Amino acid sequence: MEFLPLFLNIRERHCVIIGGGEVAWRKANLLLKANARLTIVAPQFSSEIIGLAKDSLCNCIESEFSPEHIDDASLVIAATDSEKTNSFVANIANDKNIPVNVVDKPALCSFIMPAIVDRSPVVVAISSSGRSPVLTRKIKELNEIFIPGREGQLAELLGSYRAQVREKFSEFSDRLRFWEMLLETELSELVYSGRMDDATKLIENFLEQSAGTAAQGEVYLVGAGPGDPDLLTLRALRLMHKADVILYDRLVSQEVMDKLRPDAEKIHVGKARAKHSVEQETINEMLVRLAQEGKRVLRLKGGDPFIFGRGGEEIESLAKANIPFQIVPGITAASGCASYAGIPLTHRDHAQSVRFLTGHLQAGVLELDWENLVREHETLVFYMGLLGITTICTKLIEHGMDPEMPIAVVQQGTTKTQQVVSADLESMPALIEQAGLKAPTIIIIGRVVSLRETLNWYEP
Repeated sequence: MEFLPLFLNIRERHCVIIGGGEVAWRKANLLLKANARLTIVAPQFSSEIIGLAKDSLCNCIESEFSPEHIDDASLVIAATDSEKTNSFVANIANDKNIPVNVVDKPALCSFIMPAIVDRSPVVVAISSSGRSPVLTRKIKELNEIFIPGREGQLAELLGSYRAQVREKFSEFSDRLRFWEMLLETELSELVYSGRMDDATKLIENFLEQSAGTAAQGEVYLVGAGPGDPDLLTLRALRLMHKADVILYDRLVSQEVMDKLRPDAEKIHVGKARAKHSVEQETINEMLVRLAQEGKRVLRLKGGDPFIFGRGGEEIESLAKANIPFQIVPGITAASGCASYAGIPLTHRDHAQSVRFLTGHLQAGVLELDWENLVREHETLVFYMGLLGITTICTKLIEHGMDPEMPIAVVQQGTTKTQQVVSADLESMPALIEQAGLKAPTIIIIGRVVSLRETLNWYEP
């Protein structure tokens, strides 16, 4: 983060703009909207700025810039056509410890002006740290579309009840839960449609009904997908921001973890080969206990929780304890990694079915129905099979699979560290040893792997 986002109160504070052209006029309107006491300094002014002065909205000083012009300023903006003058203004302001912005010169700025979506008192500020104003504008346009015009009225209405809610609920956690539950009702839609009286009645009723009601816990079993945060479902993202406590696996990528609610408690319960940081039974007990404490618990798993994720066992424990739960499927590693490797799992000419299998060795042995796995028009996908790659290739060949059958091993698919090694069954074990791939990996075996040569699209 290059700039710390802040919202500055400049109401009735002296702010100075150096420059008298169109850019200065635009900045002046923005500062005036925030009720600044504004001075504009320039040798000459545009008609628009002269109009502001005539309306007594600002004070104009017709002069070249001088350091004393900003002696008592709370904020300075340099918006002249002269790089020399802009640099001089920045140096003087920095010497005086006054926040300064030089238009289109991020290197000279101690603060930058974001693009703004104004639904006062709700204000959204967007910045690219000065890298791309056009990109910033595009993001602003999206926010303008998706943030309703009456969002500010909703904020005003909620704010008018803060004192009553604080009086009803002494604990911060109880107040937080109240507001979150309230915003899950139809309140927002009532405000957006202009039905303010109905919205007020809803809050009054909700406040009365909620007083003295104990918070009920709930568990969200959510699939985090194979790693790319853009593959998260909308429902997953919503629950990730709602949970009080998160129990997460080691296969959940850091990029996905960055999407979590910042103030939530995060507990790592991941498992690695031959090293279980938390036993499954303990995880089941934790989910039940935390929910019984009234907490909203997010169980976040890589891929899909019901495909080699032991999600069924966790849900069984919750059902026995009568704990409410929700299940959010995720894009399983087989689908995500295959797609990002340019390998369709099924194809009319090559594979009419696909099998998901575990390649996890138990005491160095992998017990599978090898004979029934040897089929020409089927794709095999092995999870957790990196250490067992030699066994997998050898057993399939022994049971009649073509030694030249295409195979691909995808490391950390869909992420920036994705690597793909493709070959045939006979040569793959030696190649894997040379490549030094690291878990997590997915192994894909079948004629569809040959399509990777033409369908590969993802470049980490």
